[in-house]
Amino acid sequence: MRFRRDERGSVAAEFAVVVPAAMLLVLLAVAALAAAGTQIRLEHAAAQAARLVARGEDPGRAAAAVQAAAGGAALDVRSDADLTCAIVTADHAIPLPLPSLRAESCALTGGL
Repeated sequence: MRFRRDERGSVAAEFAVVVPAAMLLVLLAVAALAAAGTQIRLEHAAAQAARLVARGEDPGRAAAAVQAAAGGAALDVRSDADLTCAIVTADHAIPLPLPSLRAESCALTGGL
């Protein structure tokens, strides 16, 4: 008697293993692209906030500019002698234990 090996269902089993891994990879890639876009917005917001505060504008206006560029971001302003620095931080959408996104920019105090 000869046994015949039945391979029915092997494609479905392989598909069931590969699809979740591929979906996870795609979702992480999309989240990484979103985080990169947020980082770019944070850098622009930090530069804008540093310029506004260095010119003597109201810090509330700088905070509003940061919120307009990246909602949910936090602004911290520091002044050292002739430099005014803006540090902007925000969370990312990647479901991994990674540090928050951060951007820092400085401008000459009293500059135009």
